[in-house]
Formats: sequence, structure tokens, C-alpha cells
Amino acid sequence: MYQNTSPGRVRGLIGHVRADADPVALIGELNRTFAAFREKNDERLAEIERRGSEDVVASEQVDRINADLTTLQSALDNVNERLASALLANATNDGPSAEVLAHADQFQNFFRRGENHVQGDLNDLAVKAALQTQSDPDGGYVVPESMDGTIERVLGTVSALRRLARVMPIGHAVYKKLINKGGTSSGWVGETEGRPQTDPSQLAVLAFEAMELYAQPAATQALLEDASINIEQWLAEEVSIEFAEREGDAFINGDGSKKPRGLLSYAAVPNANHEWGKLGYIASGAAADFAASNPTDRLIDLTHSLKSGYRANGSFLMNDLTTARIRKFKDSEGNYLWQPSIQAGQPSLLLGYAHHSDDNMPDIGANALPIAFGDFQRGYLIVDRRGARVLRDPYTAKPYVLFYTTKRVGGGVQNFDAIKLLKMEE
Repeated sequence: MYQNTSPGRVRGLIGHVRADADPVALIGELNRTFAAFREKNDERLAEIERRGSEDVVASEQVDRINADLTTLQSALDNVNERLASALLANATNDGPSAEVLAHADQFQNFFRRGENHVQGDLNDLAVKAALQTQSDPDGGYVVPESMDGTIERVLGTVSALRRLARVMPIGHAVYKKLINKGGTSSGWVGETEGRPQTDPSQLAVLAFEAMELYAQPAATQALLEDASINIEQWLAEEVSIEFAEREGDAFINGDGSKKPRGLLSYAAVPNANHEWGKLGYIASGAAADFAASNPTDRLIDLTHSLKSGYRANGSFLMNDLTTARIRKFKDSEGNYLWQPSIQAGQPSLLLGYAHHSDDNMPDIGANALPIAFGDFQRGYLIVDRRGARVLRDPYTAKPYVLFYTTKRVGGGVQNFDAIKLLKMEE
């Protein structure tokens, strides 16, 4: 009987692991739950084969265990991200400089009380702390590094594509990248034969513009004057999730107008007709679904549609509902395609490749593109213009003080050969 994990036990375990930042217990529970899932799903399939129909109770039980697997794996992914952030911080950070600490202190003073005499100091200190390159008293004030780091860590846990893609910090509004699409011809010649001119390489320029993302939380002056409130932490918590959800959606679905251009906004064509500027896809083999027989074949085709140079670092990207479907798939030898994480810092696996969940990816349905597979580090580029900025507005919405907070971010596909899609047919 499936007794290891109930929804309440799963929630309690996740809360415990989040508090302790210890993924070991979560990995153990994840693997026990997956073992129970395999057992119950095998029983369900055997019953279908024996009776010719599906037992509703067994099917519901499998679905409940499957949902627990999704919850557990998502929690482990979040813990892994926090561990990775902590390791990176320990490896690269010798502690804040005196200038950074001074800037953070002045930031607190100004945004609590709006004292005019510290405004110039804020911009000067931002320059000294290397948070910006020039003083700009009309453009708002750069958020201290501690808050900016908080925003980045939360963004990483919400948007899987941000974790997988190449992230390029930039100092200007537009980042341009020169791409060599190949095309240089060559030929074999004899020792004394002429050498005719060959075709030149095909070069293209891609431009990625950093678009403005904003939020405007409000607080009363009384709250700001409360010495127990950490204004940096409060502001980060107010805007971070909103920023994360907005840009996470844009990285997948954005149309490129005043926002990043999303992965799925580019034209998708059958992989046999793939060309630069378009993403190739493999058809699912059935209308609005996977093929009824051998659905795993199309996933295998998807992985091999990618050139081996990209496939070596390939990973899957899909939402949790699609993952729940695929967990039930087996190969020709009866092995499950999906395997849970077995150690901290490692994602789950699908067909031996890393599997990542991003709920901005679409659900399974007619003409949908619910699965992407590729080397996202080489395929998708995110540009971040360093530093969130804040303007303090105590006048517009009295008695509230508004904090107009902005960051600049852009994104788009930089290599159309490095990513492939699975398309559900009509």
C-alpha cells in the first residue's frame, strides 16, 4: 500500500527542508515516493491489460502520488538553487566594501525619512561602490547590492529558463552580438590546379534591448519610521516575486514589444524545414496529444533532432502538468523515462538528460509547443542592465509613500540550432 507520503506529510517535509536548507531528507522522500509511484502505476497498467479497462480508484491514486512527486521535485529544485547561490556567494564574495556599506546606510536614511541632504550623497556613493558609472540625480537611486542580490536569487527559482540561459550583464541599453552562421565553402584541388574563390561566411548581427520592468509598492510613513523594519528587505520582498513572474513569462511567451522576446514567439517549422531565424519542431504523432502507441519515440526523435555538439549539454523544459504525463511513460524494456534526483544539486532526468520545470511553458493541447529540448546556455540569451533603481514619491498618494522600482532586462534566442521543440498536432 502507498503509505509513505500523504499530502500533509509532503507539505510538512517541504516546510522542514526549506527551514533547514537540507535536501537529504527531501531526496529520500522523493525516491520513496517514486518507488511507490512505479509500483502503483505498474499495477494500474497490469489491470488495464487484464480487464481491458482502467480502474478509476487506481488511476486516482496514481495521480495523487504523481502530484506529490511534482511537489517534492519542485521543492528540491528550489533548495538546489539556494545551495548553488550560497556556494557562488562564498566562492566570489569577500564581503561588502566600505563604500557599499556606506551606500546601504544612506539608502536606509533617505528612503525612511526622505532627507534632502543625503540625496547627492546617494549617487556619489553609488559611483564609489561601483553600482553605477556616473551620478544621475534625476534617474532614481541604485538599490544596494544586498537587495539586488535578493531579487536575482528569487528570479532564479521562479524562471527555469533564467537559470538555464546565458545571462549577460550589460552597461548600455542594447547588446549586439555577431553570429557566424557558417556557409564558407571549400573544395579539393590538385597540386598545380587553380584555387577559385570560395563563398564567404554568413554573418548576422543580433540585437538584444534591455526593456524596463517596474513595480510601485506603497508604505505609510509610520511604517517606514519603524526602526524594526528593514527597508531593503521589505522592498525586495514586495517587488521580487512580481518581477520574477513577469519576466519569467516574457522569456517564454514575450512578443519582444516593450518586453523580452520569448522562446515560443519565434516561428516554429518542421525540423526538416528548419532555417536560421526559426525553431525546428518534432510532431507529437497525435492530435493534441502524444501518440497512443510508443509515445516515447517522439521524445527520442526530439533529442536526436539536436546536433550532437548541442545535445551533450541538452536538457528538457516543460511545465508540471506535462511532466506528470511523461512520468508514466516507459521505454521498450519497461523502464520509466523519468528518474528523480539522487543527490543535492542535481536535477531530475528524462531519457538521461536534465529535466527542468517551468510553468510558463504551455499545457498539452492542439498546436501547442509544450516541450523544449536544447542547450539553453548557447541557445537563449538574457541581458541584465545592472542594478534595480528606486524613486521615492511621498506626494502622489498621501499618506502613502510610493517606491517606483525599475530594472532593465531583455532576452531572445541567440542560436536557432541549439533549441528544438515538440509540437502537439492539430
